[in-house]
Amino acid sequence: MGILGTVSSALSASADSTADAAGSDSKGAYWCDDCGVRVRDVAVDDEGLDRGGDGTPLCPDCGDAMRFERNHADGCAC
Repeated sequence: MGILGTVSSALSASADSTADAAGSDSKGAYWCDDCGVRVRDVAVDDEGLDRGGDGTPLCPDCGDAMRFERNHADGCAC
């Protein structure tokens, strides 16, 4: 495979992974402002995060409640 084929293949794989992420049911992500930890809302249960009394995920590093943030500017909740 030549250089053009390699670059084309890499760009195609990148576009596929972006499309998969954008096609999910994600509405945003939970952030810990102190630790910088970020977990997408659709991955909270998979990550096994504990939840506070109000259902908000707790940071796995410090145990504080995480902040929910949405970013729909580019169609991606990331």
